[in-house]
Amino acid sequence: MISALQHPHLVKLYGCCIEGNQLMLIYEYLENNSLARALFGPQESQLTLDWPTRMKICIGIARGLAYLHEESRLKIVHRDIKATNVLLDKNLNPKISDFGLAKLDEEDNTHISTRIAGTYGYMAPEYALHGHLTEKADVYSFGIVALEIVSGRCNTRSRPKQEPFILLEWAHVLKENGSLLELVDTRIGSDCNIDEVMVMINIALLCTNPTSSARPLMSSVVSMLEGKAEVQEYLTDSSISSNRQMSAEIMKKLYRKLEEDDTNVSQTRSMLADGPWTNSSTSAADLYPVSLTSGYWQNRDSTN
Repeated sequence: MISALQHPHLVKLYGCCIEGNQLMLIYEYLENNSLARALFGPQESQLTLDWPTRMKICIGIARGLAYLHEESRLKIVHRDIKATNVLLDKNLNPKISDFGLAKLDEEDNTHISTRIAGTYGYMAPEYALHGHLTEKADVYSFGIVALEIVSGRCNTRSRPKQEPFILLEWAHVLKENGSLLELVDTRIGSDCNIDEVMVMINIALLCTNPTSSARPLMSSVVSMLEGKAEVQEYLTDSSISSNRQMSAEIMKKLYRKLEEDDTNVSQTRSMLADGPWTNSSTSAADLYPVSLTSGYWQNRDSTN
Protein backbone atom coordinates (compact mmCIF):
# COMPACT_ATOMS: atom_id res chain seq x y z
CA MET A 1 0.00 0.00 0.00
CA ILE A 2 2.77 2.43 0.95
CA SER A 3 4.81 1.68 -2.18
CA ALA A 4 1.77 2.53 -4.31
CA LEU A 5 1.72 6.07 -2.90
CA GLN A 6 3.84 8.30 -5.11
CA HIS A 7 3.74 12.04 -4.41
CA PRO A 8 6.37 14.76 -3.93
CA HIS A 9 5.13 15.38 -0.38
CA LEU A 10 5.05 11.77 0.80
CA VAL A 11 8.19 9.93 1.93
CA LYS A 12 9.18 7.47 -0.78
CA LEU A 13 9.48 3.79 0.09
CA TYR A 14 12.31 2.17 -1.86
CA GLY A 15 11.76 -1.37 -0.70
CA CYS A 16 11.79 -3.83 2.14
CA CYS A 17 14.18 -6.39 3.53
CA ILE A 18 13.03 -9.58 5.22
CA GLU A 19 15.80 -11.86 6.45
CA GLY A 20 14.99 -14.27 9.24
CA ASN A 21 13.37 -12.25 12.01
CA GLN A 22 14.70 -8.95 10.65
CA LEU A 23 11.92 -6.90 9.04
CA MET A 24 13.01 -3.56 7.58
CA LEU A 25 11.60 -0.80 5.39
CA ILE A 26 13.98 1.30 3.31
CA TYR A 27 12.88 4.91 2.79
CA GLU A 28 14.50 7.86 1.07
CA TYR A 29 16.89 9.83 3.27
CA LEU A 30 15.62 13.19 4.53
CA GLU A 31 18.56 15.40 5.46
CA ASN A 32 16.80 17.83 7.80
CA ASN A 33 15.05 15.35 10.09
CA SER A 34 11.54 16.29 11.23
CA LEU A 35 9.50 19.48 11.38
CA ALA A 36 9.12 18.98 15.13
CA ARG A 37 12.86 18.94 15.65
CA ALA A 38 13.27 22.01 13.44
CA LEU A 39 10.60 24.00 15.30
CA PHE A 40 10.88 22.99 18.95
CA GLY A 41 13.71 20.52 19.31
CA PRO A 42 16.93 21.19 21.23
CA GLN A 43 18.33 24.65 20.52
CA GLU A 44 21.26 23.29 18.54
CA SER A 45 18.98 21.27 16.25
CA GLN A 46 16.45 24.01 15.48
CA LEU A 47 16.49 25.41 11.96
CA THR A 48 16.00 28.99 10.90
CA LEU A 49 12.61 28.78 9.22
CA ASP A 50 11.61 32.14 7.76
CA TRP A 51 8.01 32.86 6.86
CA PRO A 52 8.17 31.85 3.15
CA THR A 53 9.71 28.52 4.20
CA ARG A 54 6.99 27.92 6.80
CA MET A 55 4.33 28.76 4.23
CA LYS A 56 5.94 26.34 1.75
CA ILE A 57 5.99 23.59 4.38
CA CYS A 58 2.35 24.13 5.30
CA ILE A 59 1.21 24.05 1.65
CA GLY A 60 3.30 20.94 1.01
CA ILE A 61 1.69 19.05 3.91
CA ALA A 62 -1.75 20.11 2.68
CA ARG A 63 -0.98 18.89 -0.86
CA GLY A 64 0.24 15.55 0.47
CA LEU A 65 -2.96 15.05 2.47
CA ALA A 66 -5.14 16.14 -0.45
CA TYR A 67 -3.45 13.44 -2.50
CA LEU A 68 -4.09 10.78 0.16
CA HIS A 69 -7.73 11.75 0.65
CA GLU A 70 -8.90 12.72 -2.82
CA GLU A 71 -6.40 12.03 -5.60
CA SER A 72 -4.81 8.67 -4.89
CA ARG A 73 -6.36 5.47 -6.21
CA LEU A 74 -6.17 4.28 -2.60
CA LYS A 75 -8.15 6.65 -0.35
CA ILE A 76 -6.17 6.75 2.86
CA VAL A 77 -6.62 8.29 6.30
CA HIS A 78 -3.16 8.75 7.85
CA ARG A 79 -4.43 8.94 11.49
CA ASP A 80 -1.20 10.35 12.93
CA ILE A 81 -0.46 13.69 11.28
CA LYS A 82 1.85 15.67 13.56
CA ALA A 83 5.07 17.67 13.29
CA THR A 84 7.14 14.60 14.20
CA ASN A 85 5.77 12.75 11.17
CA VAL A 86 6.60 15.52 8.71
CA LEU A 87 10.17 15.12 7.49
CA LEU A 88 12.21 17.76 5.67
CA ASP A 89 14.56 17.20 2.74
CA LYS A 90 17.74 19.17 2.05
CA ASN A 91 15.68 22.01 0.52
CA LEU A 92 13.22 21.98 3.45
CA ASN A 93 10.44 20.47 1.35
CA PRO A 94 8.01 18.60 3.62
CA LYS A 95 7.22 14.90 3.25
CA ILE A 96 4.58 13.06 5.26
CA SER A 97 5.98 9.89 6.82
CA ASP A 98 5.06 7.02 9.14
CA PHE A 99 2.05 5.22 7.72
CA GLY A 100 2.05 2.68 10.55
CA LEU A 101 -1.42 3.76 11.66
CA ALA A 102 -2.89 4.54 8.22
CA LYS A 103 -6.27 3.11 7.24
CA LEU A 104 -7.86 2.56 3.85
CA ASP A 105 -11.07 4.57 3.51
CA GLU A 106 -13.68 2.07 2.31
CA GLU A 107 -15.89 3.68 -0.31
CA ASP A 108 -19.11 2.08 0.91
CA ASN A 109 -18.78 3.34 4.47
CA THR A 110 -19.49 6.79 5.88
CA HIS A 111 -16.64 6.27 8.30
CA ILE A 112 -14.12 3.68 9.37
CA SER A 113 -14.69 1.75 12.58
CA THR A 114 -11.32 1.01 14.09
CA ARG A 115 -9.38 0.88 17.32
CA ILE A 116 -8.50 4.40 18.41
CA ALA A 117 -4.82 5.16 17.92
CA GLY A 118 -2.85 8.33 17.40
CA THR A 119 -1.17 11.07 19.40
CA TYR A 120 -2.68 13.08 22.23
CA GLY A 121 -3.23 16.70 21.24
CA TYR A 122 -3.62 15.94 17.53
CA MET A 123 -6.63 13.62 17.51
CA ALA A 124 -9.98 14.98 16.35
CA PRO A 125 -12.62 14.97 19.13
CA GLU A 126 -15.11 12.74 17.29
CA TYR A 127 -12.38 10.15 16.76
CA ALA A 128 -10.87 10.34 20.24
CA LEU A 129 -14.27 10.15 21.96
CA HIS A 130 -16.31 7.90 19.67
CA GLY A 131 -13.87 6.20 17.28
CA HIS A 132 -15.57 7.90 14.32
CA LEU A 133 -12.81 8.06 11.71
CA THR A 134 -13.01 9.89 8.40
CA GLU A 135 -10.49 11.96 6.44
CA LYS A 136 -11.71 14.93 8.51
CA ALA A 137 -9.67 13.54 11.42
CA ASP A 138 -6.53 14.22 9.36
CA VAL A 139 -7.86 17.70 8.56
CA TYR A 140 -8.12 18.41 12.30
CA SER A 141 -4.54 17.20 12.88
CA PHE A 142 -3.33 19.36 10.01
CA GLY A 143 -4.93 22.39 11.67
CA ILE A 144 -2.93 21.73 14.83
CA VAL A 145 0.30 21.40 12.83
CA ALA A 146 -0.47 24.66 10.99
CA LEU A 147 -0.79 26.44 14.35
CA GLU A 148 2.54 24.96 15.43
CA ILE A 149 4.19 26.19 12.22
CA VAL A 150 2.94 29.74 12.82
CA SER A 151 3.75 29.85 16.52
CA GLY A 152 6.85 27.67 16.74
CA ARG A 153 5.25 26.06 19.81
CA CYS A 154 4.21 22.48 20.44
CA ASN A 155 0.43 22.13 20.78
CA THR A 156 0.57 20.72 24.31
CA ARG A 157 3.02 21.46 27.11
CA SER A 158 2.51 20.34 30.68
CA ARG A 159 4.23 19.56 33.93
CA PRO A 160 3.03 17.75 37.07
CA LYS A 161 0.27 19.44 39.10
CA GLN A 162 -0.01 22.29 36.60
CA GLU A 163 -2.71 23.17 34.08
CA PRO A 164 -1.48 22.14 30.62
CA PHE A 165 -0.75 24.78 28.01
CA ILE A 166 -2.84 24.02 24.92
CA LEU A 167 -1.93 26.00 21.81
CA LEU A 168 -5.36 25.63 20.21
CA GLU A 169 -7.05 27.03 23.33
CA TRP A 170 -4.68 29.99 23.36
CA ALA A 171 -5.41 30.66 19.67
CA HIS A 172 -9.13 30.83 20.41
CA VAL A 173 -8.57 33.16 23.35
CA LEU A 174 -6.43 35.45 21.18
CA LYS A 175 -9.05 35.41 18.43
CA GLU A 176 -11.74 36.47 20.89
CA ASN A 177 -9.47 39.31 22.04
CA GLY A 178 -8.69 40.37 18.48
CA SER A 179 -4.97 39.75 18.98
CA LEU A 180 -4.21 36.69 16.84
CA LEU A 181 -0.85 38.10 15.75
CA GLU A 182 0.47 37.43 19.27
CA LEU A 183 0.50 33.80 18.19
CA VAL A 184 3.29 34.37 15.65
CA ASP A 185 6.72 32.92 16.47
CA THR A 186 9.02 35.74 17.59
CA ARG A 187 11.88 34.04 15.72
CA ILE A 188 10.20 35.01 12.43
CA GLY A 189 10.55 38.67 13.34
CA SER A 190 8.75 41.39 11.43
CA ASP A 191 9.83 40.01 8.07
CA CYS A 192 6.63 38.14 7.30
CA ASN A 193 3.50 38.61 5.25
CA ILE A 194 0.78 39.53 7.76
CA ASP A 195 -2.00 38.65 5.34
CA GLU A 196 -0.57 35.18 4.78
CA VAL A 197 -0.09 34.70 8.52
CA MET A 198 -3.74 35.53 9.18
CA VAL A 199 -4.84 33.24 6.35
CA MET A 200 -2.89 30.32 7.81
CA ILE A 201 -4.19 30.91 11.34
CA ASN A 202 -7.81 31.20 10.17
CA ILE A 203 -7.45 28.05 8.06
CA ALA A 204 -6.03 26.24 11.10
CA LEU A 205 -9.07 27.29 13.14
CA LEU A 206 -11.40 26.11 10.37
CA CYS A 207 -9.64 22.75 10.23
CA THR A 208 -9.92 22.27 14.01
CA ASN A 209 -13.65 22.97 14.13
CA PRO A 210 -15.19 20.63 16.76
CA THR A 211 -17.82 19.64 14.17
CA SER A 212 -16.16 17.39 11.59
CA SER A 213 -18.60 18.23 8.79
CA ALA A 214 -17.71 21.93 9.14
CA ARG A 215 -14.04 21.26 8.39
CA PRO A 216 -12.92 21.88 4.80
CA LEU A 217 -11.56 19.25 2.43
CA MET A 218 -7.79 19.28 2.07
CA SER A 219 -8.09 20.29 -1.60
CA SER A 220 -10.00 23.37 -0.41
CA VAL A 221 -7.29 24.03 2.18
CA VAL A 222 -4.65 23.99 -0.58
CA SER A 223 -6.68 26.46 -2.63
CA MET A 224 -7.11 28.79 0.36
CA LEU A 225 -3.42 28.65 1.27
CA GLU A 226 -2.44 29.42 -2.32
CA GLY A 227 -4.84 32.37 -2.45
CA LYS A 228 -7.08 30.74 -5.04
CA ALA A 229 -10.12 30.57 -2.75
CA GLU A 230 -11.48 32.84 -0.05
CA VAL A 231 -11.01 31.74 3.56
CA GLN A 232 -14.31 31.24 5.33
CA GLU A 233 -14.79 33.04 8.62
CA TYR A 234 -14.60 30.78 11.64
CA LEU A 235 -17.45 31.65 14.00
CA THR A 236 -16.72 30.97 17.65
CA ASP A 237 -19.49 29.22 19.58
CA SER A 238 -20.54 31.70 22.27
CA SER A 239 -21.39 28.91 24.72
CA ILE A 240 -17.88 27.50 24.35
CA SER A 241 -16.40 30.99 24.53
CA SER A 242 -18.13 31.84 27.79
CA ASN A 243 -16.74 28.71 29.43
CA ARG A 244 -13.07 29.27 28.62
CA GLN A 245 -11.13 29.14 31.86
CA MET A 246 -7.92 30.88 30.81
CA SER A 247 -7.40 34.40 29.63
CA ALA A 248 -4.66 35.22 27.15
CA GLU A 249 -2.46 36.65 29.91
CA ILE A 250 -2.75 33.52 32.04
CA MET A 251 -1.93 31.34 29.02
CA LYS A 252 1.13 33.44 28.19
CA LYS A 253 2.37 33.36 31.79
CA LEU A 254 1.87 29.61 31.88
CA TYR A 255 3.89 29.11 28.72
CA ARG A 256 6.69 31.34 30.00
CA LYS A 257 6.73 29.35 33.23
CA LEU A 258 7.03 26.12 31.33
CA GLU A 259 9.88 27.50 29.24
CA GLU A 260 11.69 28.76 32.34
CA ASP A 261 11.39 25.45 34.14
CA ASP A 262 14.86 23.99 33.58
CA THR A 263 13.79 20.51 34.55
CA ASN A 264 10.87 20.50 32.16
CA VAL A 265 12.97 21.93 29.33
CA SER A 266 15.77 19.43 29.84
CA GLN A 267 13.30 16.54 29.89
CA THR A 268 11.65 17.82 26.72
CA ARG A 269 14.98 18.35 24.99
CA SER A 270 16.16 14.91 26.01
CA MET A 271 13.00 13.35 24.65
CA LEU A 272 13.27 15.30 21.41
CA ALA A 273 16.97 14.64 20.99
CA ASP A 274 16.98 10.96 21.85
CA GLY A 275 13.63 9.87 20.47
CA PRO A 276 13.30 8.00 17.19
CA TRP A 277 11.81 10.85 15.17
CA THR A 278 10.01 8.72 12.65
CA ASN A 279 8.59 6.19 15.07
CA SER A 280 4.91 5.37 14.99
CA SER A 281 2.87 6.52 17.96
CA THR A 282 1.94 2.92 18.65
CA SER A 283 5.13 2.50 20.60
CA ALA A 284 7.97 4.47 22.12
CA ALA A 285 10.43 1.95 20.66
CA ASP A 286 10.99 0.35 17.28
CA LEU A 287 8.27 -2.13 16.37
CA TYR A 288 10.96 -4.51 15.12
CA PRO A 289 14.19 -3.71 16.98
CA VAL A 290 17.39 -4.93 15.38
CA SER A 291 18.93 -7.76 17.35
CA LEU A 292 22.68 -7.91 16.72
CA THR A 293 22.82 -11.38 18.26
CA SER A 294 20.20 -12.86 15.93
CA GLY A 295 20.91 -15.87 13.73
CA TYR A 296 20.72 -13.72 10.59
CA TRP A 297 23.71 -11.57 11.52
CA GLN A 298 25.76 -14.58 12.68
CA ASN A 299 25.05 -16.47 9.44
CA ARG A 300 25.83 -13.41 7.36
CA ASP A 301 29.17 -12.90 9.10
CA SER A 302 30.13 -16.56 8.68
CA THR A 303 29.35 -16.52 4.96
CA ASN A 304 31.46 -13.41 4.49
